[in-house]
Amino acid sequence: MAKAKTPGRRPQTAQPAIAGAAVVADAPKKPRVSIPQFVGQVRAEARKIVWPSRKETWITSVMVFIMVVIASVFFFVVDTGLAFLSRLILAIGQ
Repeated sequence: MAKAKTPGRRPQTAQPAIAGAAVVADAPKKPRVSIPQFVGQVRAEARKIVWPSRKETWITSVMVFIMVVIASVFFFVVDTGLAFLSRLILAIGQ
């Protein structure tokens, strides 16, 4: 008597699913580092961070504020225009 196949399970094969695709071999695992080594690596990466100056932060903040004002004026004008057009179109039917 033959064994029934489990639905939804495919047999595991070493053949690639797509013709011509290479079989990916297991990549070598990186060695684990100890906690002190990890902390040292984190501190070394943190030393590479270049923080913006106070002037750069101020200028960027002002630019963001100006863009917010421009965007809000644009959307106000578009919203007002669309509201006027919709009232005009709906008034035609009355």
